[in-house]
Parts: sequence; structure tokens; C-alpha cells
Amino acid sequence: MCKTEGFFMNDTTAYFIGSDIGTSSTKSISLGIDGTMKNGFQQAYTTQHPQSGYSEQDPAVILQAVKDGIRQIVLERQQAPAAVCFSSAMHSLLAVDGQGKPLTPLIIWADNRSHSQAEALRASALGKEIYEHTGTPIHAMSPLCKLMWLREEQPEIFEEAHCFMGIKEYIIQELFGQPLVDHSIASAMGLFDIRKHTWYAPALATAGITADRLPQPVPANYIIRGLKPAIAAEMGIPADTPFVIGASDGCLAQLGSNAIAPGHATLTIGTSGAVRMAVPKAMSDHQQRLFTYLLTDDIYITGGASNNGGVLLQWLLKDFLQLSVPMETMIQEALALGPQQLLCLPYLLGERAPIWDSNASAAFIGIRPAHGQVHFTRAVMESICFAVKSIAAALEETAGPIHKISVSGGFAKSPGWIQLMADIFGKTLTLEDTTDASALGAIRLAAQVMGMELEMSKEGQEQVFVPDMQYAEHYQEQYRKFWEVYLALKQI
Repeated sequence: MCKTEGFFMNDTTAYFIGSDIGTSSTKSISLGIDGTMKNGFQQAYTTQHPQSGYSEQDPAVILQAVKDGIRQIVLERQQAPAAVCFSSAMHSLLAVDGQGKPLTPLIIWADNRSHSQAEALRASALGKEIYEHTGTPIHAMSPLCKLMWLREEQPEIFEEAHCFMGIKEYIIQELFGQPLVDHSIASAMGLFDIRKHTWYAPALATAGITADRLPQPVPANYIIRGLKPAIAAEMGIPADTPFVIGASDGCLAQLGSNAIAPGHATLTIGTSGAVRMAVPKAMSDHQQRLFTYLLTDDIYITGGASNNGGVLLQWLLKDFLQLSVPMETMIQEALALGPQQLLCLPYLLGERAPIWDSNASAAFIGIRPAHGQVHFTRAVMESICFAVKSIAAALEETAGPIHKISVSGGFAKSPGWIQLMADIFGKTLTLEDTTDASALGAIRLAAQVMGMELEMSKEGQEQVFVPDMQYAEHYQEQYRKFWEVYLALKQI
């Protein structure tokens, strides 16, 4: 672990910044060492879909959002942070030239263009071997499969590229002039051996690259110093401000939720959704349903992610129903309905865990004349719950029983939606803090690396949602139908 001099130890005004580079926005929060004085800044950006199955973003816009968030917090605090730490969405890919300039847009996790490459590899013995060594399921989300597509479909760009990296690595390169990737993000690329903590040669060969065309892997607690002077001035901080490289958003959500103990799972629904649990060693699922990613050398995070969380609800209300009312209004109206028979498959963007089916599509089943906008909204919300429940079921089969579930993400702002999730899961859910769990995890990691104790007050923060058992039979039956419908429609 990188060490620091600890010169902030006696400064009661010292604080940390956690910058969470997400799919729909970058959220930066700050937290003082006394556990108080939280503040935040969020800047949204868009995803482009130039062709069916494509999901791309502009890396320059995201870079600016990161810089703006840090600058805003520093302006409000009127003092430089003790350290900054990054959380980031996984699975993105960007090709850059020898000067670090992008040759492609940022291809994000939701992009399905490499579906055919992923399907062929997943069905092979080599694909199973790569999964067992890297912990990353073979799917179009994976940078491994994106590289295979790029090599086959855009060979000129593939050959010209000096380095392939994700969004966090691009930001670090722009801030410090060196391409580095943390072990956590690397472990989600399908190219990294999660036991040996090095690039996995058979995966590199499958992608058609060598290790020197990837950023240098470093542990999540690695400290970077030496901001480019112009960048430091833009953010209003000294050039030698320590930056802890951090980890992926999923792994840091686990740390931010203080969910490292065995059997303590986290459930997150933002743009996408996920269920995760910490385990002490690398593991794999013989059905290849779950991922296993690194947080630190002795903490692995296993679980699964769904492509279709809040993004599905946004599509329904904005594009399909074309409503101008606030999303929260429709959510509350849908929750007031109570359980319904209208069934939805949520696979608008295909699906990752546990089915890993890029061809899966969204559908409504059982539509009647009485069904209106609010019924469709309710069906979509229930379908998101069913999808993440299926991940939790696979997780319990593989990693052991779940004793506690902590929830976070955008849906955590709606107590009624958390209650719906508890009813469908048939398990008690705990909301410990509405603060962005990934950004908070980044702050906790930074404090550990800098040798400082954070006081985290729990008073008044924990809310418990107990399932209403009068709905248990209904939701068990709906969940059974959910799977029957998917399996039936998969054939056509």
C-alpha cells in the first residue's frame, strides 16, 4: 500500500472527495473526517445510439463533469481536500492514439454490437476458460468482446490505436499524463487474471492485443500525484494533491454500504441494477451467471448486474408514454395501485446476469382494455424487481445464504419502491444512507489509504423495510410466470 505522511491527522476541517463516474452522470460528494458536512455536485450527460445496439458517450464531456464536480466542492469548502478518490462504471472501451487522443467514442457497458463475437466465444471451451480466470462473464458488455468486434469490423482503427482504455483510465491520463487502471476495473474487462493480478495471456490473444496496448494495472489503494498544472488550476487545488485511484462503482458500493461481512449483500438500482456480496477469495459459477471482481487483494465482490434499471422507466415515461409529468409522480401513482396481473419483461437493452442474453427484448404480457399509463408503470417497476431477484437467487446458490440486504441507488429515494422490492424478494431490506454508496465507498477507501479515521454517524439513518406477507403468494406466482414467459419468448 502506498503511504502518506499523515499531515492531515490533526486537522478537524480535513475532508475527502469521492467522484463517482456513472453512466448517466458524475456525482461528486465530500465528507469531513468528523462524518459531517456532506455536500455534493452532480452533472448529467447523454448516451448516443447511432445504430441499433450501439451505446456511446463523449469522453470529453465526462472528463469536464469530473473536473467541474471537484472544482465546485473545493469552491464551497474553500480548502483543498485531503485526497480525492474515483469510483467508475465498468466495461467501457475507448481507443486512443499515441498522443492519447480518442479514435472512437466511448463504447459503454450497454453497447451490444459485439453480440455475435460474445455468443461464439461463450459457447466455446476457450470462453469458459477465460471466464474462470478473469471472473468476467462472456458478454457484449465486456471490453474483451468489444475489442474482438473492433478488430474485425474497424481494423484500421484497431491497428492505429496505441492504447485501449475505459473512461476512468482516460480521465487519469488527462489529469496526470499516464494511463493507469486499477485492479478492480481491470478485473471487469475480461482480460485480467483475478488470482494472479496480471493480464491473462489467452484473453489478450483472443482480443488480438499485447499487454503494452493496455494501461498499467495498479491496486485500488494506489496514490497518484502530479496533476498537470493547468488541470490543477482549473480545479483550484495544488498539483500535489493526492488522488487515490479507487475501484469500480460496484465494488465501492459494497464498501460504501459497509457490506463486507459474509452474507451481507447490496442491492443497487440506478440506470442499471445489481446485487453483490463480498467473498474472501476468487470464485466462479459453473453456469457462468455471476461475475467476480477485485476490490482489494483480499476482498472480492461477486454478484450480477442487470442492464435494465432506471433506464427502462425513463424510456417508458419519456419515449413510450411521452409523459410530461415528473417521474416521481408516476412512480407514486403506480405504487398506490397495489399488485397487478399485467406482466413485463424488462429486457429493453438485452440482459446481463443471470441470463447473459443480448438478444432478449422487452415485452408486456396480458394487456387488457382497462390498462393505462399507471398500470404499465407499475408493471415495469415490478419487472425490474423480478430481474434483480433472479440475480440474488443465483448469488445465494453460488456464494451462500444472504442474511442482510442494504439498498442504494436512485430507487432508494422512493420508500414505496423499496417496500415493493422487499415484498417481491420476501426479504427485509435496509436503507442505511441515501448518499451515493459508490462515492461514499471511494471516500472510505481514500481515508483508509491516507491513514485517517472517518466518523460515520448511524443515528437516524437506518430504515428497515419488512416484506408484507399478504402479497407473498401473488409475487411468487408472478415471478414464476416471469420466467416462463422469458423462456417461451426466447425461442422466437
